[in-house]
Amino acid sequence: MAFELLSYRDAAGLSEAVAVMWLSRLNARKNPGGVHTVALSGGRIARTFFEEMAWRVENLPDPSARDRLLSNVHFFWADERCVPPTDPESNYGIARELLFEPLKVPEGQIHRLRGEENEALALRDALENIQKWARSDKGQPVLDLIFLGMGEDGHVASLFPGEPAEVMADPAIYRTVTAVKPPPRRITVGYGVLAAATEVWVLASGAGKEQALKESVLPEGRTPLARVLRSRAGRETKIFTDIAPA
Repeated sequence: MAFELLSYRDAAGLSEAVAVMWLSRLNARKNPGGVHTVALSGGRIARTFFEEMAWRVENLPDPSARDRLLSNVHFFWADERCVPPTDPESNYGIARELLFEPLKVPEGQIHRLRGEENEALALRDALENIQKWARSDKGQPVLDLIFLGMGEDGHVASLFPGEPAEVMADPAIYRTVTAVKPPPRRITVGYGVLAAATEVWVLASGAGKEQALKESVLPEGRTPLARVLRSRAGRETKIFTDIAPA
């Protein structure tokens, strides 16, 4: 398991550090005109992070820098709840309110998971979008950066503990799941997408997650996050956390 663990005092400090690092990455792109693919997640820390990122971009000294930073950045999701985009539980809805609308991200760069539609149609639409815009390695989409949260049970995206081995090994790029927490029906990327991404940044924040993080960073850990970390040998993975034992 190869990853970098970065600790912060609280959610605000964590969000500030991630926003600064992401801005640096966007500024350093070798080919700003090329497509840059990013997958977002939801959760409480996502709200704090999106607000911090939007504030920093809006307050750049050069107003034209915002458009350059986000030029050809295409947004996807690691998972979504099967609810309309106006529902408070929608991961897309959080990003739209706190990130996309403040920064005026063009609609053509936003590829949401349509959780409110028939699940088969939503999966087909998601697959077509990611295959159109992301790089491919033998049919596996390779996203440039995936943001993940971490739940109290060590779940990431909507990949929960307790799945049978054959389900975890499913090569599907996106699949539906019934979660152990509401709202139950969700669409999630599979483990293969998380393994293949150029970078994965995990924002592990909040009380009650101490044991999950401790187990996840062990070589023999059995949480979904531990499985992701083991799968990413040779690829850049960072865990940003405000959880004290880290």
